Amino acid sequence: METAIAQSAILQPVVALLAWTMVMWLWMYATRLPAMTKAGIAPNDARKTGVLDERLPAQVQWKAHNYNHLHEQPTVFYAVCLLLAMVGWGDGFNAWLAWAYVGLRVAHSLVQATVNAVAVRFALFALSSLVLIALVFHAAIGVFDIHF
Repeated sequence: METAIAQSAILQPVVALLAWTMVMWLWMYATRLPAMTKAGIAPNDARKTGVLDERLPAQVQWKAHNYNHLHEQPTVFYAVCLLLAMVGWGDGFNAWLAWAYVGLRVAHSLVQATVNAVAVRFALFALSSLVLIALVFHAAIGVFDIHF
């Protein structure tokens, strides 16, 4: 992997968020499977929408909800980071922004999976969204060759 894309610093936070998503996956199943057993929920019972939310403790489901959230807005993050790497803009300030996004999303996960304080979660989500908007803006400048 000696190409300019592979050497782009912005790929490090991409891998970090991918790894964090897998940490949340492990945490989700480490808490959910024992809770399902304790609640007497058979795997096929979970086919019905809402069964797990209805029958498992909220603290168990918070991890699952966050795991799902890590498959929503971060998909835009992955796309914009790969695009920035491809156009040669994946270093410097954009790499710093990507790390900021990852830090905010990890903080969001920890808040949601532990205390689930909605106001704090929203603040972290809003801040991460602003960072993501900045990355998309920079990608647009690079792709459309915009000069100010």
